[in-house]
Amino acid sequence: MALSPSFDSKTRLVVDLVLGMGCDRGVSLETLNTALDQALEKIGQNRGAVTALASIDKKNDEVALLALAEQNAWPLHFFSAGQLAQVEVPNPSAVVMKYMGTPAVAEAAAILAAEASMKDLLLEKHKYLGKDGKNATVSIVKRLNKK
Repeated sequence: MALSPSFDSKTRLVVDLVLGMGCDRGVSLETLNTALDQALEKIGQNRGAVTALASIDKKNDEVALLALAEQNAWPLHFFSAGQLAQVEVPNPSAVVMKYMGTPAVAEAAAILAAEASMKDLLLEKHKYLGKDGKNATVSIVKRLNKK
């Protein structure tokens, strides 16, 4: 069961968390879940505050990513490499650029899905190497909506 997003009583704003995720092809759901939980723990949050998940369109058939969104009832947004490449990010990667055609996936996807900017990143990039030998990267952006 999804919980409602965090509420900031001082500013009367609802804080929604949007996740950006990058991963190796064939990553396991266990690896994605572990990376996600570690990332949320780093910022003192839980899945109840998450309202959306985003990635690059090249991952639109990634079984574990689709399962993660479905199990948590999160909308899953995909963006093209061209769209992601237009987003200013704090940690561009030459490796990601070489293989994906954009310098960032997780950070840029989260920013685009949240309709936010780099200043709204709560967690720039959390990298995790799973027991399956596959990598997952999580970025978290806050999306503020006036109540």
